[in-house]
Amino acid sequence: MRIAVGGIMHESNTFNRRLTSLEAFRVQRGDELVGWWRSAPHEVGGFIAGAASFGYELIPTLMAQATPGGMVTREAFERLTRELLERLARAPRLDGLLLALHGAMVSEDHLDADGEVVRRLREQVDADFPLVVTHDFHANVSEQVVELSTALIIYKSYPHLDHRERGLQAASVIVRTIKGEIRPAQALVKPPMLLNIVNQNTNAPPLNHVMEALHSLEEQPAIVAASVAGGYQYADVPELGPAAVVVTDGAPALARQEARRLADQLWSIRERLHFRLPDVAEAVREARASDRNPVILVDMGDNIGGGSSGDSTFILHELLRQGVTGWVVVLADREAVAACARAGVGAALRLQVGGARDNLHGDPVEVSGRVKCLHDGRYEESEVRHDGQRYHDQGLSALLEIGGAPDERASFLLLTSRRQTPFSLQQLLSVGLQPERQRVLVVKAAIAYRAAYEKIAGAIIEVDSPGLTAVNPARFRYHRAPALSGLPTNANTKERKNDKPH
Repeated sequence: MRIAVGGIMHESNTFNRRLTSLEAFRVQRGDELVGWWRSAPHEVGGFIAGAASFGYELIPTLMAQATPGGMVTREAFERLTRELLERLARAPRLDGLLLALHGAMVSEDHLDADGEVVRRLREQVDADFPLVVTHDFHANVSEQVVELSTALIIYKSYPHLDHRERGLQAASVIVRTIKGEIRPAQALVKPPMLLNIVNQNTNAPPLNHVMEALHSLEEQPAIVAASVAGGYQYADVPELGPAAVVVTDGAPALARQEARRLADQLWSIRERLHFRLPDVAEAVREARASDRNPVILVDMGDNIGGGSSGDSTFILHELLRQGVTGWVVVLADREAVAACARAGVGAALRLQVGGARDNLHGDPVEVSGRVKCLHDGRYEESEVRHDGQRYHDQGLSALLEIGGAPDERASFLLLTSRRQTPFSLQQLLSVGLQPERQRVLVVKAAIAYRAAYEKIAGAIIEVDSPGLTAVNPARFRYHRAPALSGLPTNANTKERKNDKPH
């Protein structure tokens, strides 16, 4: 039994005008794919582990992944998809394919880019060829993916800590399908609502109860898999919004029934989804007054994991304006890193930082400090964390020490050459910082950072900051998303229309 594994993963923020090029993707091929992902807590790691667990020959093809950002360029999408298809065509006779897709990829030509990948794959193989797909919890699940795949498996946690488990689940499903033990039939139901990212913590109410229902469903013999996607609100696409997907063993009516029941459960919590977060100035005042250190200030508007710039200066400016000390801020600013490198370790300098990628994330801020260290930007995370990756590289980085008089705690500005999602404390530990000793830590994230930071946090303050990932949809103009177009954009729902099971 030969099973191919591969994937193309990207979370595309359609409000970000900077396109994601081919060069932004980290690509592994063949044996390199196996070496890179074998031990990773990621679904591809689960695909690989499934070979030993379920007794199949692994045929690695291509795995491509890029940090969330703007839409994928035409060139990148076409070249990666073409290579994936060519590698599958050259492979020995295959019995199935395990495919990792994010579920929120948009390209210049395709609003449903993940669906387009599946469509082209299905054209190349037989209609009954087993094709099991995995999706991130932030997928905007498309009808096309559900119609053309054998089964769709979606992460069950946010922060995402179950990637590998879902990969093993997908491997089990495809092996049982190949052996004729099950005949997957799946259904999709999408309630017409926005499940705001603020409310998507699967470990807390109201969503935790929905996720518990998934596990209960999967205990039923006829249910092969049950999933809920929270959706990705920074993509203006027709598929925007949460979704329920249920896979059964040869029982399409049961799949539709249970998917609709899950969607109804999502719909029933809509009145509990309103939120009110402090603005930047208020949040910094709260942090300054807190005696529960460190305070985590969550820069929601510059959530790198949602496709933002990573160089927003609104919170940095306010920390300086209010005279807060003992903070750590990370900014993606290649030019500032270069200036620190030219100055050298120990040098004192004054420079402008941040606010360079666009006009949405604040103006550059002038800071004065001493170059504490230079670092190659590489670090390893051995624990299971949100992005499922073990090895990270944020490029040449510089740690700038600001302040530090005897009567105050030093503040630190970590400047990186590449945007890096703050899902690992190793990002700070690798440059010698001890985050638990600081007064304020700023994370450019939404919820995913919690897996690493919650254990050291004295207090957490989520900030309604501006930017490409601002949590209030009133800051954006939607044209294609049926859950938001034509509505007051701070609404969570619209009047319910007929569900469309598939």
